[in-house]
This record gives sequence, C-alpha cells and structure tokens, in this order.
Amino acid sequence: MKSLRCVLSVVLMSLSTVAFAQSEAHKMDAPKAAAPKSDAQISFDSMKSLAGEWEGPVAVPEVPEMSNGKPIHVSMRVTSRGHTLVHELQEAGTPLDATKYDHPVTMLYLDGDQLTLVHYCDAGNRPRMTGKMSPDGKTVEFEFKDISGNPEYHMHHSVFTMIDANHHSEDWTFMMKDKPIHAHFDLHRTN
Repeated sequence: MKSLRCVLSVVLMSLSTVAFAQSEAHKMDAPKAAAPKSDAQISFDSMKSLAGEWEGPVAVPEVPEMSNGKPIHVSMRVTSRGHTLVHELQEAGTPLDATKYDHPVTMLYLDGDQLTLVHYCDAGNRPRMTGKMSPDGKTVEFEFKDISGNPEYHMHHSVFTMIDANHHSEDWTFMMKDKPIHAHFDLHRTN
C-alpha cells in the first residue's frame, strides 16, 4: 500500500509539472499588448498614407520661369514590406529618361527612433534629413542632417502637408551655394 501511495505521489507530481509547463508555454504564445507607437512611427504611417500618383503645379518664387504652368508628377509607393516609402518626381508627361530629364528619387524610412529621408538628387549628392510631425498631425517637416557628395548644390529642407486624402502639398528648399531656392508643389491624387 505504501508503494502504491509513493507511485501515486510521483504520478501526481509529474502531471502537475506537465500542466504547469503547458500553462507557461501558453502564456508565452499569448499575444502581447502592442507597445505604443513612437512619434517617428506615427509620422511614417502618416507619410505612407500618401502612396499613389499625384500631379499639380509648381511655384518657384526665386526663379519665376520654373513656374511655367507645367504640372509635376509625383509617384509614391510603399515597398520593402512596409519599411520604405519611395518618392519619385518628374515633370508630368515626360518619359523616364534620366539622361534628358530630372527624375530625383527620395527614400523615407525609420532609422531607430527617427524618421529619415534620403534624397538621391540630380545634383549627384544624397542629403539626409530627419522628420517630425506637427502637433496637429497634418505636417511632417524634414530638417537637414548631413550629406554624401558635393554640398555646394543640394536639397536642404522639405515639408509635406496633408490637406485631405486626395490633396497634399510639398515644399522643398534647394541650396545653390548659400542661396535658398524654394519650390511649392500643390498636388492632387490622380489614382
């Protein structure tokens, strides 16, 4: 009888150990509460909402002949499993021929806790900027951080303003030596 009690005790202890292990394993598999999004992630999510095709006029006050009424075409797409937003700009109606037409590409992505923009400029350099969203959540402003390549002529600042789901504006500041040139794009979604 004593041996039966001993065997029964061992079996019960074994069962309780198995049950405890399964309970702990289940807790590890249970979905964890999502961590709150960082300001950079909120800004990036807002920027990704701009994915699509856009067109509109450009105004360049310092160089009025550039404000010639020809619309600009902007294409934005989310890629790399949602980790990158690609921004491509060109004069509307021109072919994608980089030997004859400007066609700068800008990449936006999260780099740790910063929203980062790298502009692959037709001037042959790559300025990097970091972005922050305005308190009202409608504007993301990018400040110059550093540059690869010749800094004499480079993109220096940009602001994206979300007006509604089908309308946004972009303001870009290009430095020509020490002289800023401002370009304002008023863009409407075409698809």
